[in-house]
Amino acid sequence: MAREELTRLTGNGNGTCGEDDCPNVYRTASGSIVVQGDVSGAFTPPQGEGFVEIPESVLREAVRALGW
Repeated sequence: MAREELTRLTGNGNGTCGEDDCPNVYRTASGSIVVQGDVSGAFTPPQGEGFVEIPESVLREAVRALGW
């Protein structure tokens, strides 16, 4: 899936983050959620899965953008 196929819900580029290097939340065309963040080493996830850490403020921004 290309980034262009995602709807960016957070991180409008203002502030200290660049255009592509901030923690962000995206929505796919099918309605699922994709997150971008720092890789977490909390524990080893199952094969084919991964964990990322994103600040609470980014999740709150995504919830507001979705109107939840």
